[in-house]
Amino acid sequence: MENDNSPRPSRLPGLARARSSAERLRLRLASQQGALLLAMLGLVCGALAGLVTVAFRFTIESLQMVLVPDGFDALDPVRRLALPVIGAVLTIGTLVWLNRGYLRVGVLHVLERLSYHEGQLPARHALVQFAAGTIVLSCGLALGREGPSIHLGAASSSLLGQWVRVPHNSLRTLVGCGVAAAIAASFNTPLAGVALAMEVVLLEFTVVSMTPVILAAVSGAAVGHLFYGSSALLVVPQLSMVSLWELPYIVAMGIAIGALAAGFIRLVRTLTRESRRRPWWLRMLAAAVLIGGCGLLVPAVMGIGYDTINLALIGGYGMAALAGLVAVKLIATAIGIAAGFPGGLIGPTLVIGAAAGSMLGMIGTALAPGSSSDVGLYAMIGMGAMMGATLQAPLAALLAIVELTGNLNIVLPGMLAIVTASLATKELFSSNSIFTTQMRELGLDHAHDPVMQALRSIAVTAVMLRSFRTASTLLPVEQASALLESTPQWIVIDTEPCKTLLPAADLARHLASNPQGDVDLLAIPARRLSASSIQAEATLQAGLEQLTRDQADALWVQSRWSGHGDDGIVGVVTREQIDAAYRYVPGDDGRSNKGLQTS
Repeated sequence: MENDNSPRPSRLPGLARARSSAERLRLRLASQQGALLLAMLGLVCGALAGLVTVAFRFTIESLQMVLVPDGFDALDPVRRLALPVIGAVLTIGTLVWLNRGYLRVGVLHVLERLSYHEGQLPARHALVQFAAGTIVLSCGLALGREGPSIHLGAASSSLLGQWVRVPHNSLRTLVGCGVAAAIAASFNTPLAGVALAMEVVLLEFTVVSMTPVILAAVSGAAVGHLFYGSSALLVVPQLSMVSLWELPYIVAMGIAIGALAAGFIRLVRTLTRESRRRPWWLRMLAAAVLIGGCGLLVPAVMGIGYDTINLALIGGYGMAALAGLVAVKLIATAIGIAAGFPGGLIGPTLVIGAAAGSMLGMIGTALAPGSSSDVGLYAMIGMGAMMGATLQAPLAALLAIVELTGNLNIVLPGMLAIVTASLATKELFSSNSIFTTQMRELGLDHAHDPVMQALRSIAVTAVMLRSFRTASTLLPVEQASALLESTPQWIVIDTEPCKTLLPAADLARHLASNPQGDVDLLAIPARRLSASSIQAEATLQAGLEQLTRDQADALWVQSRWSGHGDDGIVGVVTREQIDAAYRYVPGDDGRSNKGLQTS
């Protein structure tokens, strides 16, 4: 019996037209032709991510006003030790209550979902991140709010994209929009948010993806300005470099901070390996005790740390205090990250970098009293160098310190120090970025491959062939002839457990020589392709992976919006189409079935 692949007539013509319009828009997004639509979605995602991020920040600040109204430094030793432990107990209880087990959250979760799930972030993980992240950051567990903000922004954008069922190539871009908007809203750093989204999360700089990400950062920053104003997060005088003779010393400073960043990354890796041998709840409790002990030694290591940075920028610490802050903050942060607390590490790297830079500034002043810049300038340089080296994201680090301080004089020495530190960490000390290192420790990968990037940028609906008919295995000759009346290219045979594709030309040749009797589509002389199903939102990368996994030759694309229900077939894609997709540029009319050129 023949199955017609044309949409079923709808009893609601208006709904049918809306569905058809939505499908056309999704098809444009699938082939990267819907730049205006994606930009509009970026604006909406940015505003949504901004609201979620502001709510997260407000919740943390409100809880801190209750727990530590005068700051962590004002706590007595007993409370300074007890508060992180209480935070760990509450975090464990929250994780068990919300999920009955441990869930991965933060930047690593976002990278994992991009690498293995095409940017589909679950709502439950975001709920865990909001609740547990609030507890961790309010109880002074030596981590920052950047990681949770990135997760929440990315999740809100991803959930919106999943709700409107955008193709997964566009969903990935919306995740980047959420990341940029979250950073922009939380720290008033829209440029750094864009750079971080492109340089660390999406691993690409293309006009198609950057345009909506920039607009998302704008809308996210606007939301942040609405609630927190437009002033820079850090208060620092407009310092500048005194002499060009300082540049060699800044190079040496970059190498030193690159070594510090490499040590930090290796410490995180070592502690992560050791802690994985213990139950997750036990390592959190042990880490909380150790972090509380670090707080007893150096109270400034507790909390998010922006007050500490401000004090380092104005030279408020002596050499011994700075050395202790660098060492203890680095250890406490590494312990918290390795234990799996749902907090961020970018803020702590800024604290460590500011303290280390201030130390090196004091040393420079001692070596050349008359020709050295202010210690605050070196603290700013140290912030960028430590962040850039740890993340291996020099552009994001440079833009972050410029926007956080509002000081353009930092650009020249900052560029030199950040690039030197990043190179030293990677080339001299053989350390990858901390996120890459953490993912590899977990058996995951977030590598940048040009071919995979090209395949990720196109959805299967952009290259699929719509010229097909569906049929059962055995047909009367009249029905077989009727299949060919619309001159399809493929016949989709309904077989189990997977479908089979038959070239319509092979069926036509058989009917020409055998005009009578029943036709067995699995027995006639023909080329047949085993086919596996894939959702219409999937990218070509997911399609290629599914072909390999199922050992199939082709894909039949299904969509619940097709008018056939959940199993509706809307097109077919062969392995040859996927292999050729990244070698050709689409036509100017946007209707080409070819993909992007990568060479």
